[in-house]
Amino acid sequence: MRNLLVCVIAMLLAISGGAACGDRRGAERKAEPTAAIDGAMCAEHGVLEAICTKCNPKLIPVFQAKGDWCEAHGFPESVCPICHPERGGKPAAEVSGDDAPADGTKVRMKTADAARLAGIATVPAASRVGGAHLEVVATIGYDARRRAEINPRSPGVVRVLHVDVGDMVTAGAPLATIDSAAVGTERSRLAAASARMRIAEQNHARAVKLHASGVAAETDVLAALQELEAARGERAAATAETGLVGGGAGNGYVVRSPLAGTVVARGATIGHVVDSDDLLFEIVDVASMRADLEVPESDLQLVRAGSEVTIAIDGLADRTFAGRIDYVSPAIDRATRTATARVQLPNPDGVLRANMFGRAAIALGAARPTVMVPRAALQRVGDVALVFVATAPGEYEARRVTLGRTEGEQVELSAGVVAGEAVVTVGSFLLKTETLRGSIGAGCCE
Repeated sequence: MRNLLVCVIAMLLAISGGAACGDRRGAERKAEPTAAIDGAMCAEHGVLEAICTKCNPKLIPVFQAKGDWCEAHGFPESVCPICHPERGGKPAAEVSGDDAPADGTKVRMKTADAARLAGIATVPAASRVGGAHLEVVATIGYDARRRAEINPRSPGVVRVLHVDVGDMVTAGAPLATIDSAAVGTERSRLAAASARMRIAEQNHARAVKLHASGVAAETDVLAALQELEAARGERAAATAETGLVGGGAGNGYVVRSPLAGTVVARGATIGHVVDSDDLLFEIVDVASMRADLEVPESDLQLVRAGSEVTIAIDGLADRTFAGRIDYVSPAIDRATRTATARVQLPNPDGVLRANMFGRAAIALGAARPTVMVPRAALQRVGDVALVFVATAPGEYEARRVTLGRTEGEQVELSAGVVAGEAVVTVGSFLLKTETLRGSIGAGCCE
């Protein structure tokens, strides 16, 4: 635009005896582009006096040849005071070096019904707290801190089952009674160790008393003390062995629940011989569940602990669940090229179940609201992204926008459009063509 203005000024100067347009240096000496932009205005027509085609009709072919001409109003399109009142009859002071229209370029329909006939449609730009979201696959599982797998404390035979799958239990509730010969042996050993310790305590007390009376030697006291300490050690070892199965007499012991929850698995039946590595019961507190998110390797730099997550579960279409990421795996799965991110989810009514699948939306932006528009609203001219905003009936304004993340058919705009503004979707390409350089009639769509 600046070069065009230089040539126009040069032509005017040539007409009045100055330098020709081809004599570029002469033109620039007599009238710099800045001087033309900031020069005197034509009071009658509201454009720069130097390029007023109403006062200087000889300039009309020049602008027409450049494709900068508004047939409807008889002015250069770039300064048409009717098509572009915001420019004040002057070319834009800041003209981009690319081919994209300047920010704020307006396109007007000649009639109020033209937009409808052209099929132009708009939607409001949406505001979203947290900006764009990353959508990933989520799998629901049990919270490992609220899950218990219970094994026999000692090999034996299951005699009584106190619970079954689906039963709710409290911490310490009995689950099964098991007869174990090994437990009987350990309890007998404990009883013998306890008796030995009692006798050793009595002998030691007697030796101390006799030594005080001068009847027993000190070596007798030391021997009694040694026997007492050995008896105490044996009893402590026997107590530790039987402590795993609890107190009681005989061969039977009771397996108890370490936490409150629901019995979700049972691996024993009455009369079943069990070993210490057999699974008897699995108990889970489902008041809290865990979601494992599969985050693609390419998006890991956007995800961190503390990120807000909203999860929609397949089969629970009317509900969503919210939480925050509390862990991101440092390892990448070799097969899927994803890393696991973990979210704890409250489940007070028990609707979340292990192995459910869903979609998790991880918030990626800041706490401030950002703007989301449909992908169809975006147009590109080279490296410049454009959105057209409806500012009045039949009037549209080109906005240069800064793009954020793409989320499905929605795109985040970090600058250029305000939430609530009507952005053009259908017909945005038509508006783009009307603003490009060399487009005859740009800004004056039929």
